[in-house]
Amino acid sequence: MPGTILILLAGRFRGKRVVLLKTLDQGVLLVTGPFKVNGVPLRRVNARYVIATSQKVDLAGVDQKKVEEVAQPKYFTAEKAKEKAGEEAFFKQGEKAQVRFRPTMRNVERFTRDADTKLQKKEVSSSRAADQKAIDKALLANIKKVDMLASYLASSFSLRKGDKPHEMKW
Repeated sequence: MPGTILILLAGRFRGKRVVLLKTLDQGVLLVTGPFKVNGVPLRRVNARYVIATSQKVDLAGVDQKKVEEVAQPKYFTAEKAKEKAGEEAFFKQGEKAQVRFRPTMRNVERFTRDADTKLQKKEVSSSRAADQKAIDKALLANIKKVDMLASYLASSFSLRKGDKPHEMKW
């Protein structure tokens, strides 16, 4: 149900509490942190990897047209690289082909290594940042109306030794 606060169980943002914006097809959920509160951007999450809590946030004032636009599958598809490192790049004298690699450390953004072997962080498109701000603006206003809700969303969830999740009230 839109507005429900969820706990992410897997992935980069595991343990974070997020707000459900919309249920998409095939068991995928559209969630946001909001980004300003806990650093979780607009994301699609598989419903198997969340726990729904009993806490809810009022979504009044959130632009539903913007949510519908973000919910489209093409919004989350990766941009195709315009220039692929191919045979021509391999045989060029004095120039090195662009190589993509994945760091082995956890919770590290993907980087690209260019010819000078400098690490560059992937840039977020300005349209995505604008969409995030537009959705989060109304959501933050509703979150601030409820006492302690912002700090609840900012805190992360974890289990300790002796915690019994089957006896917890979610």
